[in-house]
Amino acid sequence: MPPIISIQNLSKTYDNGFSALKDVSIDIEKGEIVALLGPNGAGKTTLISIVCGVVNPSGGTVLVGGHDVVKEFRKTRAVIGLVPQELTTDQFETVFNTVTFSRGLHGKRADPAYIEDLLKSLSLWDKRDSALRELSGGMKRRVLIAKALSHQPDILFLDEPTAGVDVALRKDMWRLVGELRRTGVTIILTTHYIEEAQEIADRIGIINKGELLLIEQKDALMHKLGRKQMVLELAEPIDGVPEALSAYHLNLSEDRSQLIFEYDQETNHGGVAGLLAAVEAAGVRFLDISTSQTSLEDIFVSLIGEKA
Repeated sequence: MPPIISIQNLSKTYDNGFSALKDVSIDIEKGEIVALLGPNGAGKTTLISIVCGVVNPSGGTVLVGGHDVVKEFRKTRAVIGLVPQELTTDQFETVFNTVTFSRGLHGKRADPAYIEDLLKSLSLWDKRDSALRELSGGMKRRVLIAKALSHQPDILFLDEPTAGVDVALRKDMWRLVGELRRTGVTIILTTHYIEEAQEIADRIGIINKGELLLIEQKDALMHKLGRKQMVLELAEPIDGVPEALSAYHLNLSEDRSQLIFEYDQETNHGGVAGLLAAVEAAGVRFLDISTSQTSLEDIFVSLIGEKA
């Protein structure tokens, strides 16, 4: 089955010469949840805007469901829902009416029962007759999500959907994302909350300065780039790492009371079991062992730092 979104060699350069995207290529499968991480100005919003038909690319192609987003805009936009960063709503319209109107804009027949279910899922039903200007920022964000889902899209873009909102909305959002996944909706989100990307995404992409540094299955990314560390608490300080342990490239702590072993799944010199046997054979006694693993945030910071 072809990908539901195919982005090939995409670039965007603005009139002032700023290059927002540089030769970006991604294929996204139906039903996937893809998280895009990157600092402000990295190109995440530009990428989303091009796929949604809001911004025209300078080069490359974007296909949504096999249709070109520039040449067949109406077909591609009909299957996409977008939750933008900005709170752009008609401040004097009611919640129910504004969500219903959004559904009509996409050529869908009125369906009050569906709108009712949607508002209830976002804890908005009690506010259905309230004007948008009367709502809190968090409630307005919920309305944007409801508008994006009003026409029952196959693809949902969430551009920093939980930035600056309360914990309750964030939990509601991720619960809703889980429900949408089960119905086959494809979800692409940008976020600054790395722990949320790690929790919910199938694949994670990292963008910096308009370049896609990588896009990997979450588990494969952690396996490939996530380093582990094991610390041996020594029974007594030692003067240096024994020559017999040199193959493990151990580090000795400043107070000489710990041996530190860093390794990954690809090059671990026989692994932890081999190291412990070698330590025992070298006559080094230890009292305790502790382990830790690189987090997605560590990987993100490392990659952004390398490309700075």
